[in-house]
Amino acid sequence: MNTNTDIQPILDRVLSGGRMTVEECATLLESNDIARIGVAADEVRRRKHPSGVVTYIIDRNINYTNVCNVVCTFCAFYRRPGKPDTYVRTLEEIYRKIDETIALGGTGVLMQGGLHPDFGIEWYEDLLRTLHAKYPDFQLHCFSPPEIHNIHLISGLSYEEILTRLKAAGLYSLPGGGGEILDDEVRRRVSTKCTTGEWLDVMRAVHKVGLRSTATMMFGIGDTVVHRVRHLQRVRDLQDETGGFTAFIPWTFQRENTALGRRITEEPTGVDYLKMLAVSRLFLDNIEHIQSSWLTQGLRLGQAVLRFGADDMGSIMIEENVVSAAGAHNEADEKMLRYLIRSAGFTPQQRDILYRHVNREESSKQDASDSAKLRELSVAFAD
Repeated sequence: MNTNTDIQPILDRVLSGGRMTVEECATLLESNDIARIGVAADEVRRRKHPSGVVTYIIDRNINYTNVCNVVCTFCAFYRRPGKPDTYVRTLEEIYRKIDETIALGGTGVLMQGGLHPDFGIEWYEDLLRTLHAKYPDFQLHCFSPPEIHNIHLISGLSYEEILTRLKAAGLYSLPGGGGEILDDEVRRRVSTKCTTGEWLDVMRAVHKVGLRSTATMMFGIGDTVVHRVRHLQRVRDLQDETGGFTAFIPWTFQRENTALGRRITEEPTGVDYLKMLAVSRLFLDNIEHIQSSWLTQGLRLGQAVLRFGADDMGSIMIEENVVSAAGAHNEADEKMLRYLIRSAGFTPQQRDILYRHVNREESSKQDASDSAKLRELSVAFAD
């Protein structure tokens, strides 16, 4: 690995409007010069979002079931069918969680679950139709590509047929979960769920039926720079084709309580995360938003990437069960996220799932809070 290559010509060409090649992407990821990479990514962020606004969303993760018929060695959340600690959330439980989210100013819910062996298309249609009827203005951001692929295996329908029916039942958009590393050399070693091609084909169908989605990357699961570059290239190529991704969210593998975590001897550092996010901003020239993952990286690092190319802080995360099961226990409320955004030099702005601004009187009141409250938050952050 050559970490001494002069990267300035690459950065200059990108900042002049050139598209980064995969070879240049690998060079940047192998470089130790994160300061210059970060400055270039921050400049691209500024050009795309010159108003100085950094957004966040109020939503929650609802995991409707932890029953899963595949094995992912990086996951501490799933339970095999028939185990005593499995669950399927009742409608009443989901209603309560949505009501709590709305009371906090939330605009939607991110709902995902394990790959249940008994849930065909009708189960998901019934769930969406019921929720959409009760909460017609609430955004249902649900079901990652592996879940759609699982419905395909059970119901025998094409991805496009499934997504057309789910959209009609109330599906608003699709999260980008299950991407991990989009390269089968890695995926075959750590999981038995959908392949790279299947993940991409689901997203292609999502965009074809008129829905939007996010794209994600979880790195540090035995992948190399080569695999990470292939992942970015595949996301960029599909975005060139469809234009359906709203945002890209990278984060590092959370190893606690996982089978894979007991085998991995080296995990990505904070520098690796800063570099990965910054390079993503430079390489993914056709994706509008890059999101911080403070949930996995912690509040300090999650704030720092706002100067490494990120323009969104993600969710206040009222509830999260998957990465927390793997050891990530970071928490923040709306006041904290707005404080972090402001103290990084930006204007905080609530958004919905499609990045449309949401203006609430409560947020304005928060911005008028006295200095004593800000000092209180500062002490909490320091702790």
